[in-house]
Amino acid sequence: MAQTDGQSFPEIVEVNVGGQVYVTSLDTLTAVPNSLLWSKFTQSAPGQLAKDSKGRFFFDRDGFLFRYILDYLRDRELLLPEFFKERKRLRKEADFFQLPELSRRLAAVSKDGSYAEPDGGEPEEAELTSPVTTTTTTTTISPSSSSDRALRSPGNNSGYITIGYRGSYTIGRDIQADAKFRRVARITVCSKISLAKEVFGETLNESRDPDRPPDKYTSRYYLKYNFLEQAFDRLAETGFHMVACNSTGTCSYGSNDPGEDKLWTSYTEYIFSR
Repeated sequence: MAQTDGQSFPEIVEVNVGGQVYVTSLDTLTAVPNSLLWSKFTQSAPGQLAKDSKGRFFFDRDGFLFRYILDYLRDRELLLPEFFKERKRLRKEADFFQLPELSRRLAAVSKDGSYAEPDGGEPEEAELTSPVTTTTTTTTISPSSSSDRALRSPGNNSGYITIGYRGSYTIGRDIQADAKFRRVARITVCSKISLAKEVFGETLNESRDPDRPPDKYTSRYYLKYNFLEQAFDRLAETGFHMVACNSTGTCSYGSNDPGEDKLWTSYTEYIFSR
């Protein structure tokens, strides 16, 4: 059913996609004819679409990946961040939103995550974008960086992530004087929203700072696990390197009763860069 008079969509549209709020133009949402968004926002009236409690149009899809859908709708190009590991899920989103050209480009990635280059083609991002004339500057880099892709998407790659935790060590009674081990109550994450989600994905707990736009920053996220090394492994896999760390001095808690354990605590932060 086409829109009726008095029930047209505004030029600036707020959409809630899986809890992530986006503000974009109606022209962007309807840029690809016969796509799902085009159908929703040209062939329906505003009252026919699902809305959240604040009146924003709601789609029960992956809110983080929707940013790449919007990027594609704006200029028909797709620049994925380096070490992006959710191409299969993004292709699923492209299929849902009925964007066959985007789905076709993503399908070019082989099942093992590497790009299929039968004739020694260009790096991955070059294929994912529309054909354009590109000038590439070759720079000598260190061996550790030689496997990096030549093309990088500006704004999505670089950044800092700070990992913080309050650790405690228990020193038992004299008979257990060697019984020391580290306890980590919670690992906090401070960074740009999109960067944190790219690195930690579904292991990121966003309950303390929900509905934040991807281009904003937060210091209230934390991880769903308590193993520092697991967080470090994930950061290393996505190309981050530790550049600094700091820690408070330890302080002890406990009674003067020698029969009770003493608890020593400290707060530590690790700063990673890419």
